[in-house]
Amino acid sequence: MVNIAVLGYGTVGSGVVEVINTNGARINQRIGDELNVKYVLDLRDFPGDPIQEKIVHEFDTVVEDPDIQIVVEVMGGIEPAYTFVKRSLQAGKSVATSNKALVAKHGAELLSIARDHNINFLFEASVGGGIPIIRPLNSSMTADEIEEITGILNGTTNYMMTKMFYEGADYDAVLKEAQDNGYAERNPEADVEGYDACRKIAILSSLISGQQVDFEDIYTEGITKITSEDMMYAKAMDMTIKLLASSKRDGDHLHAIVAPHLLGREHPLFNVNDVFNAIFVHGNVLGDAMFYGSGAGKLPTASAVVADVVDEAKHLHRNIMTMWKSDKLELLPIEDTKKRYFVRIGGNAAVMQAYLESRFGSIEVVEIEGLEGEFGFKTGILSEGEYREIAKEFPTIKGMIRIQE
Repeated sequence: MVNIAVLGYGTVGSGVVEVINTNGARINQRIGDELNVKYVLDLRDFPGDPIQEKIVHEFDTVVEDPDIQIVVEVMGGIEPAYTFVKRSLQAGKSVATSNKALVAKHGAELLSIARDHNINFLFEASVGGGIPIIRPLNSSMTADEIEEITGILNGTTNYMMTKMFYEGADYDAVLKEAQDNGYAERNPEADVEGYDACRKIAILSSLISGQQVDFEDIYTEGITKITSEDMMYAKAMDMTIKLLASSKRDGDHLHAIVAPHLLGREHPLFNVNDVFNAIFVHGNVLGDAMFYGSGAGKLPTASAVVADVVDEAKHLHRNIMTMWKSDKLELLPIEDTKKRYFVRIGGNAAVMQAYLESRFGSIEVVEIEGLEGEFGFKTGILSEGEYREIAKEFPTIKGMIRIQE
């Protein structure tokens, strides 16, 4: 029998127990042993719930029990999750977690402790919810140099962008609808400002580079400034707008960014809509690959957590996870990255085009019937630093969106 303890009986924790109860026979067959939830740690009691007989309130009950071989951390946040996970690993217990904040901040250290104890620290659910991406990077793609990972990594913002694009609704209206439907929190900052996606791309960047990528170093821009007018321009160009989290190799450097981008119809992420997530990966040998599915939600996330538990149960005394070093990777500064840009500007295109081209180079003008007193234009390829310097000369610029190609 393989005994596990679940830390936290919230949305994901209760989902983990449900998945094990629902698919227990199949899970046991795949492990070759019986998986048993011995403890569930929570501050609360759950009278009337069968789980109550397994509820404990003290972490020491878990960490000091030699029968517990795997700990599932689904509490969220940094503390006390970090302390509990670290103590569990030091006690020789493998850990599976869905906690992106914990992995982004302390992943290198926790992976190192697991390796030293010949156990595992796995975190598939921390990035794509129910979408497998960590395991493919850790096993299927280890022969490749991963040159790019670009993903729609947040279901809330993708739902909002989809509504704004197809229904012409404005930002405030779709945010309220997302909150009413349970897709967005009452305080939606982590989603709409891009912080959630930023932690996820930091984890993926650390994995593909083999060094610590701090999420604080990643340029992050949310969707709060995207307007219904922006969506009108996107449609006119046969494009759409998505919040992308991207990590790319640029020579000897890695560049990471989270920001809204315009995508053409030919881009593999163009048709990823609603609350779905997708991750595009380009390897130097493999070429292109796509991972698509439910990026969040109780059971999809719990499914990924339990898959890690199964992996750990099959490798109780063998470390299987790729490491990344705690040495910090210096990212390519945002100013040095190069892209094309779409710019909205107040004024008259016929009057301004020649001067704009004298500063930005050749541009492609986009005008929307019914939008008076403004127009848009696409630039050629410029560094971010060059764009920012030139843009200072044009105080009537209303906004800029990067173009993903």
